Amino acid sequence: MAETVAVPFWLVVILAVLASIAIVDRIFAPGVRWYFRRRVNDAIDELNTRLDLRIQPFKLARRQGLIDQLLYDADVISAVDLEHRTTGKPRAVIMKEAKRYAAEIVPSFSPITYFGIGTRAAKWLSEFTYRVHLGYADDHAFKEIPENASVVFVMNHRSNMDYVLVTYLASRRASLSYAVGEWAQVIFLHSLLRSMGAYFIRRNSKNQLYRRVLAAYVRKATKEGVTQAVFPEGGLSPDGTLREPKLGLLSYMVSGFKADGEKDIVFIPVGINYDRVLEDRILTAKREKEISGRDFRVRMSSVFGFLLHLVKLRFQGRLHRYGHACVSFGKPMSLTEFARANGIDFSTHVETGDPVERKAREARFAGVQKLGERLLDEIGGVIPVLPVALVSTVLLQNEDHWMGDLELKSKVFDLMQRMERAGYHVHIPRGDRDYTLETGMRMLKLRHIMEASEEGLFRANPREQLLLEYYANSIAHIVAAVEKAGRPDEVSSEMS
Repeated sequence: MAETVAVPFWLVVILAVLASIAIVDRIFAPGVRWYFRRRVNDAIDELNTRLDLRIQPFKLARRQGLIDQLLYDADVISAVDLEHRTTGKPRAVIMKEAKRYAAEIVPSFSPITYFGIGTRAAKWLSEFTYRVHLGYADDHAFKEIPENASVVFVMNHRSNMDYVLVTYLASRRASLSYAVGEWAQVIFLHSLLRSMGAYFIRRNSKNQLYRRVLAAYVRKATKEGVTQAVFPEGGLSPDGTLREPKLGLLSYMVSGFKADGEKDIVFIPVGINYDRVLEDRILTAKREKEISGRDFRVRMSSVFGFLLHLVKLRFQGRLHRYGHACVSFGKPMSLTEFARANGIDFSTHVETGDPVERKAREARFAGVQKLGERLLDEIGGVIPVLPVALVSTVLLQNEDHWMGDLELKSKVFDLMQRMERAGYHVHIPRGDRDYTLETGMRMLKLRHIMEASEEGLFRANPREQLLLEYYANSIAHIVAAVEKAGRPDEVSSEMS
């Protein structure tokens, strides 16, 4: 019994390492996890005291727990049963497929990543690229939003910079959860976006099981009060105008909503505009090729060369930012008030073929469509009017006419005054109208969208007609509304 047992030294080392790991895991790790969890909770409590819209517990829940909740959602279970009856696949196989969809959709929000990295990077990138301005914002209306309401920011979609710009300007009010498309499924980028609360969607998927899983997540997140940001247009506008609303995400959000319930959904319209959209030539390339035959293709070498050139100019102190970027936050709109005023019942959520239930579904869909149109109208009303859009509009209205400096200035100032009288937000840099005109003209001349003659006259460059229309279209709905409102005055003055 007292004999010595020889053990190889390498085995002793392995046993010692395993014992150390076990001690750390069972004794020290729980204390360390508790310490850091308390620090994170304290940080979240501190953030919630500074934010207008609190970070909800659902957003902070463990990701695996959210995935499990989706898998056992009643709609997802019924979708699995329907898929089983239709295709004959085993339920276990279909559930595994649903789990894969849920894992693809569900984010893993990290307050440290969002506020420590994301918002700081968004601020740097926004101010590196543009002269950033906050346009109209009703702070009093924000404070009137009920604490238990689910808040959804609805925005026009001008550029992929929209995500960055709004994240930066809204960082003092809320942490936003975006729906991002396939473009974001890039290694490293998708992990960063997921940790910032973004959830991924397949925009044109016809897979019913996938759509049910996505609908379950959006409905649950909205019900639990997660502050979301969506683009009702569904994608970037190829011609600069506001597009028709896509109703998918909007329909998921209001699904099961009861106007007489305790919890409201509040939509905040957000208007975004730029003096220069980085993707403008890409967006107009298809129409450009159809009209003029010119082909504009993006090559990665050109993109990297362009970025390196920007960095070089920045270090040399010769970088001129791409004009102004402005964001306006409109008046919050209550879904409860909208539903009551229009007699719409959003709570209908049926999938059977019963004629009565089918009629209720059609009425609900018509209500969602009406809501989408109303939200786009609200968004259009708060889109900021920027210098390039103003000058582009006047040049288009006088397409083949050479104008002197004073004539162009007079027409631009007249348009500005009429818009201001109608209640629209015209952004005047430095509060100087002359500087506003100079800014717009400089941007257009640098890109050869506006021509200048030797005599000092100006007109639109016929070869850049599409780009000029693209920027004028950003405020075309405002110009149309102002002109329509001005016609009765013109008629009455003529009669008098």
